[in-house]
Amino acid sequence: MSKNQPPEPPTNITREQLIDLLNDDLAREYQAVIAYVIYSQVLKGAQYMAIAAELKVHAKEELEHALTLADQIDYLGGMPASVPKPVKTSEDAKEMLRFDLDNENETIRNYRQRVRQCEALGEYALAEHIRKILVQEQDHQSALATALGEDVRHVARPDQQA
Repeated sequence: MSKNQPPEPPTNITREQLIDLLNDDLAREYQAVIAYVIYSQVLKGAQYMAIAAELKVHAKEELEHALTLADQIDYLGGMPASVPKPVKTSEDAKEMLRFDLDNENETIRNYRQRVRQCEALGEYALAEHIRKILVQEQDHQSALATALGEDVRHVARPDQQA
């Protein structure tokens, strides 16, 4: 673990703590839906048309993630969150894509931890649902890094904060 990276959250958590963490993840999925809807419409310029079209697809996938999480939160006996995390906007296309990439990086870190936490609680089916979401989140991360001209290997390293 690098000095700049926060310590790993514990994997030995309660069911109630897992519900809280999943609700935080759900709020982040709502944020992603909103951000992708906005960004897909306001990105301008020929160089951003392909990524703008891809962001529309991402918005639909993030909505599916939110529905999956809400279903699993309900299964665990919790009430799904109803408020998104704040959405950052900008007039600068690269800045918007950077916001998205930073959010995807955080989401991926959280879901990797969530898989371990679910398994520690014996919630193996829930861990599988999150793994499926994680696959798509990593695809989003790769598309955003590519659009920003960055090598995804540098932003996707689990031992790095980014």
